[in-house]
Amino acid sequence: MSSAELLALDWGTTSLRAARLSPDGAVLEERHVPEGILQVPAGGFPATFSKLLKGWHLRPGTLCLASGMVGSRQGWLEAPYCPCPAGASELAGRIAWVPDAPSGVRLGIVPGLSTLHAGVHDVMRGEEVQVFGALELLARDQGTFVLPGTHSKWARVREGRIVGFSTFMTGEAYGLLRRHSILARTMPEDDGDLDEPAFLRGVLHARQAGSLLHAAFAARTSSLFDQLPAAALPSYLSGLVIGEELRAQHLENSGADLVLVGAPALTQRYRLALRALGLEATCLGAEATWRGLTSLARTLETRA
Repeated sequence: MSSAELLALDWGTTSLRAARLSPDGAVLEERHVPEGILQVPAGGFPATFSKLLKGWHLRPGTLCLASGMVGSRQGWLEAPYCPCPAGASELAGRIAWVPDAPSGVRLGIVPGLSTLHAGVHDVMRGEEVQVFGALELLARDQGTFVLPGTHSKWARVREGRIVGFSTFMTGEAYGLLRRHSILARTMPEDDGDLDEPAFLRGVLHARQAGSLLHAAFAARTSSLFDQLPAAALPSYLSGLVIGEELRAQHLENSGADLVLVGAPALTQRYRLALRALGLEATCLGAEATWRGLTSLARTLETRA
């Protein structure tokens, strides 16, 4: 990579993270603001971008790469999805460049990925950068990468390329059941700290029940029959929905080489659940995003 620094953005639905990165990917400075794409008014992306960069004296022409929902139809500029299988080279070739970007930077928006399951599309935006960053950080070119969140992703990588992935609405299902179903009647207002025994009980029950539609009602009956205290029910429900996600993977005797990438609070839960099933996983956090964007910048330079 050249001697120039990289400006990296992780611009999602509810938050915006930015980092100035050295040529080797080290974080020189980082900022985090609650101004995701849903908080940006119509036509307000250039102003939000300029405000974010205030005080950062960037050279004209500095490369800036942005990943996440900023490239969606509701974002700054739509970056059409890149179909799987795809590696860094395919992503680099489909970057959407923002014309007349503020502050004189060269701003490119990373496309997400798409794949097909029985003729139905699945998509991701932002997670693909995390996967490529994790590959570089771990010096791997294959494995199964799990990215927990509102919509969890399971990505399959072979020879450095994402060959396919699946989305599970685990976090969203938890929120709906937790706040907008009969289960909310017996739960405390706040989730509180993770109750590991209750969480693992939920994970194992999800596997035994074989269906979340059936298993979820146990979060109510466990309270009715005083099998769990109210304070433990959010952890139990979390275990149920994560357990259902893992059940769908058919991981028994799969020999899957698993890598968890995401916020520590979430990856901790998935790691606990996997261990309960006799499986181990490597964990990475935000560093995967910055390394992924650094790797993509290097790919752009090579292509040029």
